[in-house]
Amino acid sequence: MIKSIKKLFFLYSTMLVIAACNTQTIIPLFNGQDLDGWHVDAPEMDTDTSTVTPFILREGNLVSLGTPRGHLITDADYTNYRLDIEYRFTGEPGNCGILVHASTPRALYKMFPKSIEVQMEHENAGDFWVIVEDITADNMVERRGPKESWGITEGTNRRIENLSNGQEKLLGEWNTMVIECFKNEIKVWVNGTLANYGYNATANSGQIAVQAEGSEVEFRKLDLSPIIGLSEDLE
Repeated sequence: MIKSIKKLFFLYSTMLVIAACNTQTIIPLFNGQDLDGWHVDAPEMDTDTSTVTPFILREGNLVSLGTPRGHLITDADYTNYRLDIEYRFTGEPGNCGILVHASTPRALYKMFPKSIEVQMEHENAGDFWVIVEDITADNMVERRGPKESWGITEGTNRRIENLSNGQEKLLGEWNTMVIECFKNEIKVWVNGTLANYGYNATANSGQIAVQAEGSEVEFRKLDLSPIIGLSEDLE
């Protein structure tokens, strides 16, 4: 009994430490002045030297202009973290996404890096799209389609629908998205509602990428907080 109480106390104390670390250790991934710490990969820029970057800073916000299509990718790799994001579509509704555990560039359609995408497409925020990586979720047949169609490369069903649509705000208003990556699990919240949960991910670390995928999107927050895991030995 005493040993069990000690375990519970240790678990509770450790969780308090984690909470303290997560609230105090915040790393803004963009500084409001330049794109230091990031690099752009937009294939069209390889052959057309007049093409301008699809990612800019405007009034302190990071802006994905949508075209040319590509990705803004962190130079550094990350593992066990929480992303706090605030974003909005500035004009027409459209598409964008945050890629986690990104690695090999242009692994899919000679455009997308190997990764797991957390979708921001209007009315589909919180979907997973697997990109030469994979992840498992509950009710997979219902949310991904027939198992024989699943895959991680071109021509297969790579989408895992979110748990509930309708969480996004009106166009032009700021949305919040939280992405928590811990070990081989990914959890996503949209405007405070759990939007997706996946486990058994085939990657647990890598770069973070922002998409340019046809629509202008503003980001006024993209903050990373390290997650310190519970001790696996509570003896």
